[in-house]
Amino acid sequence: MTAVPDLARNDTRTTAAPPVDLGAGRGPDWLDRYLSDSLGELVQFRRQLHRHPELAFAERRTTDRIEQALAAAGITGRRLPGGTGFVADLNPDAPGPLIGLRADIDALPLQEASGLPFASEVPGTAHACGHDVHTTVLLGTALALAAAPHPVGRVRLLFQPAEESMDGGAAALVQAGAVDDVDLLFALHCEPRTPVGKVGLKVGPITSTADSIEIRVSGPGGHTSRPHLTADVVNALGLLATNLPLLLTRRLDPRAAAVLVWGQIRAGEAENAIPQSGVLRGTLRVMRRDAWDTAGELITELVGAILEPTGVQYQLSVERGVPPVENDAYTTALLRAGVVSALGADAVTEAEQSTGAEDFADLLEHAPGTLARLGVWDGEGQQSDLHSAAFRADERAIAVGVRTLVHTVLAAAGEPAVLPPAAGRTG
Repeated sequence: MTAVPDLARNDTRTTAAPPVDLGAGRGPDWLDRYLSDSLGELVQFRRQLHRHPELAFAERRTTDRIEQALAAAGITGRRLPGGTGFVADLNPDAPGPLIGLRADIDALPLQEASGLPFASEVPGTAHACGHDVHTTVLLGTALALAAAPHPVGRVRLLFQPAEESMDGGAAALVQAGAVDDVDLLFALHCEPRTPVGKVGLKVGPITSTADSIEIRVSGPGGHTSRPHLTADVVNALGLLATNLPLLLTRRLDPRAAAVLVWGQIRAGEAENAIPQSGVLRGTLRVMRRDAWDTAGELITELVGAILEPTGVQYQLSVERGVPPVENDAYTTALLRAGVVSALGADAVTEAEQSTGAEDFADLLEHAPGTLARLGVWDGEGQQSDLHSAAFRADERAIAVGVRTLVHTVLAAAGEPAVLPPAAGRTG
């Protein structure tokens, strides 16, 4: 791998000896050689991304680095129309299905508190969801495949911006035609509660939906001594805050596990004045697609019923997010074969469905695919959650992710399974 030109090789915050490669020696030979030679540079690349995170649709420096690193290996592609995100094809003339590999590249709007020597230098912005790891894994996968002695599979690299945005970067990929002809899709996502070296798999829904709910209420206002002469918007907000989540659990199938949680309630300035307006905001998460498809209409009905006796006026806004990521059985079987070949059967663990949302679901509207959980917990330190200011990822997961995706490409392309040398076969 040729390093990105402006990587600070003499910066002790970014340079590091390569971490242990947990799959070393399992083949194929060209993958072992690539990781032996280049894992340290991949780690360095990841640390640079981590120190310089960028928010949704502003990932210009990140996109520059991706484009430069690929170009150094002779891989060319195109930016998305907005200027961030990158798409490139490997082996476009090879036989077999077109295999899409996706990594999200954006960061979160929060202040990092990980204590890492290469922590974010951008105030209020941090890679606290592991997207820097995802990006590095996909880059390493591309460079490893480019180092193969013969073309391995038709692969499309999808470096996606703005996964953390409600108007999501997956839609930008779709609008740019990046998944129009893709046959199979795969993605890895960091999981800080799973030990490094493990990959979590699940057929069916693996994430939830995430809709934004906003209810604005209004009335004439008045004095708290005479609530009968006005419409009490604070009381109305209280009724909504407590009754709407409860009623949803009685009207939606419990197996959908619908969860409505409020993140903001605001009204008034004085203790003896009934305000003229107020607002309630939260998120609705639903675990099943069929329930999600009816939830918006049901919320409209229930809000009207709850507020009708109060006399307030209201405006309801339901910003529909993404559906659940539903992993396809065939692609999950391919990914499982890839993990077993790359790391051994013990590396596979069963993933649980998350109540978080993922716009990879938008891509799955166009092709079958699977999202897997990449273990990043070092097994010793505290397990900090995704989107936590203290989030850390064990960098051994980079090689695990590269091996997983490379072997998944081998499986999807119909290449013979690669077994350890002890089994009598090498790459």
